[in-house]
Amino acid sequence: MKKTIAMTLVSLAALFSLGASAASLVTNEQAQNLQSMNQTISVSGRDGDQTNIRQVLSGKADAQGASHYRIIENNQDNTWHVTAELYK
Repeated sequence: MKKTIAMTLVSLAALFSLGASAASLVTNEQAQNLQSMNQTISVSGRDGDQTNIRQVLSGKADAQGASHYRIIENNQDNTWHVTAELYK
């Protein structure tokens, strides 16, 4: 029982620390006060695949060392494509 509780607490702590470091979406106005990394990331897919775009963009931004990202392109048709600029 104690081992299960300890494992649960460790899992919850890892979840919260992971969420705390996730890159966040910013507006054009907020981006003006941030330092651009001069890098972009993209996500593409087909109809219905875009439910987790923010999570995917945040993960990709994290992998590049960014703290924030701003969506600069959002195209939708039979497929969709989103591009974001990265910020420190």
